[in-house]
Amino acid sequence: MRDRIRPRAVLVAAWAALLVVFFAVLGPAGPASAAAASSPASASPSASASSSASPSASSSASPVAQAIGGPQLASRDVVVNYPSRSVPRLPGIQASAFVIADAGTGQVLAAKDPHGWYRPASTLKVLTAVALIPVLNPDSTVVASKQATSTVPNVVGLVTGRAYQISDLFTALLTISANDAAIALTQATGSFSQGMALINAEARYLQADDTVAVDPNGLDAPGQRTSAYDLALIARQALRLPAFLKYDQTMSARFVVARRKAVGLYNQNTLLTSYPGAVGGKIGWTSAAGATYVGMATRHRVTLIVTLLHCPALTEINSAKKLLDWGFAADGKVALVGTLVGPRQPPSASPASASPPSRVDVISRSHAAAASPSVLAAAGFSCAAVLAAVLGIMYSRRQRLRATGRPDCSARDRV
Repeated sequence: MRDRIRPRAVLVAAWAALLVVFFAVLGPAGPASAAAASSPASASPSASASSSASPSASSSASPVAQAIGGPQLASRDVVVNYPSRSVPRLPGIQASAFVIADAGTGQVLAAKDPHGWYRPASTLKVLTAVALIPVLNPDSTVVASKQATSTVPNVVGLVTGRAYQISDLFTALLTISANDAAIALTQATGSFSQGMALINAEARYLQADDTVAVDPNGLDAPGQRTSAYDLALIARQALRLPAFLKYDQTMSARFVVARRKAVGLYNQNTLLTSYPGAVGGKIGWTSAAGATYVGMATRHRVTLIVTLLHCPALTEINSAKKLLDWGFAADGKVALVGTLVGPRQPPSASPASASPPSRVDVISRSHAAAASPSVLAAAGFSCAAVLAAVLGIMYSRRQRLRATGRPDCSARDRV
């Protein structure tokens, strides 16, 4: 019976196995922006966006995470549930995407294109801080590398070869949005690649699955993206970190760059000084991303988070104020449109577990999941090797049959 297996068929099967493994490995791991680029229905968010935040700003809804937090959050339009006419109407906001949510309850009060993919600009620094603050000793130092000091714009002006304290770098990161400080902090984990792995693992831990970080400072990079919903998840985690709030609320500080050079750090988040109850936030801007923003404020023991993406220049703070005013007036009066989900649970966790999983556990599983394509590849190539071995055995047997003059029954199958 084995002689009836055609050698050509076995060879085709071996190649098929290799192709299946190839696409299985590259498919899920490849950036979603590549899929978006191949389909007109899901245009890549990396396309240039004008500073006027036109309605035609390019974005793409995540094919997997678009409904995380509730089905209404899959909408590309404004979503808000008014139970009666007495509830104040949502103000008009010039932004391609936004979310207003209650940090305590996790209720999303209103949103626009919450899972649309956009460039984050410097709001990504909130994720960088949230990921690295728990793993870096604030009193230790890191030597600035050429990669850090050559970042354009470098903002604080780190000097190659000089050591800087971690806490000072976090302050520079969150007050004046120092791009060079972001690189130095990422490399303080041991290497740039290791730091970026931690940053992306933190996003997975928080279920911020629309977010892909390519650089830690938010400067435009191919494949880098986030969503208004994800920024709200990240901001909610930031509120749980006292160290983050300490750095983020610093109004001014002195940063020693070199022996005879120091620069003043002044907080760019004017919400802190112009909005009663403001507790933190982060602005961002690039010509492609437009203005981006994360803001948090507390009134009457209620803390609200507002996130905005792709706004006209210099409008983000005022837009955030309008959404916060509406949110404090409408909180408890409008029906929620979705929820901010909690951190990702490990597979073995009980649904009834009262405490969330440790970041170490989830990040470890994230790294294991990230390595799984290699396991698939090894298994696939092993299967291909077995098929190739079968082909070799059949070929050798056929040669022996021909040498002894015995008929080759498989010849009939070639007709």
